[in-house]
Amino acid sequence: MSLVLTPLKGVPLIRPGDNLPEVILNSLTMNAIDLVDGDILVLGQKIVSKAEGRIVNLASVSPSPQAKVIARQAEKDPRLVELMLGESRKILRVREGTIIVEHKLGFICANAGIDHSNVAGPGTTGEEQVLLLPRDPERSAREIRSALEQRSGKRLGLLINDSHGRAWRLGTVGISVGLSGVPPLVDERGWLDLFGYRLRVTVVGVADELAAAASLMMGQASEGTPIVHARGFPYPLRDGTLSEMIRPEAEDLFR
Repeated sequence: MSLVLTPLKGVPLIRPGDNLPEVILNSLTMNAIDLVDGDILVLGQKIVSKAEGRIVNLASVSPSPQAKVIARQAEKDPRLVELMLGESRKILRVREGTIIVEHKLGFICANAGIDHSNVAGPGTTGEEQVLLLPRDPERSAREIRSALEQRSGKRLGLLINDSHGRAWRLGTVGISVGLSGVPPLVDERGWLDLFGYRLRVTVVGVADELAAAASLMMGQASEGTPIVHARGFPYPLRDGTLSEMIRPEAEDLFR
């Protein structure tokens, strides 16, 4: 068993309105990759958000009184905080430099997933341009996957990843924020280990494991490789949802 991850070279800078399935297929051709059943495409969240026009110029944002109060506590731009409030169900923690929220998509993250890096294009001021997460990354993943399957005639998976921090450790890792045709989890309870012990609690977050592996190939700075082709994923593809991976609040020891 082997898992082969190939970052696609030559992906152009994505702009609002770009056709991502077309970009992906062109990039696969440029990299001499023919799709086969079971292949998975992992897309960096930024290119999905950019294609969907989720870029916001902070100059267009008027902060509310609540945003101004939180901004003073976090020492952040109140316009940025206003966007965080709009993207979140609720604010969980505020400290200097960081605001932890429950995002509208259901997961816990810092700064509502809003990003400054690799956002500004030619002729823009980087500090004024920010990028929001896709409005509905599951729908995005489903639509892109459907277009790719129609064009290729193959059974595929599609995963959108983003870099998030973790409660127990330093450092960001890639996680899945949207997926289609990829199992979020594999429940191994009842499986036997090497010595015949029957597993009782093991549920593996396989979508996040793949997201993290692909993130290694994408990089975080100027690499310019936001699409990774994955072949040899060691579990059967199936339809799943992001909600399967989100721990209910009653079971969350950090809330």
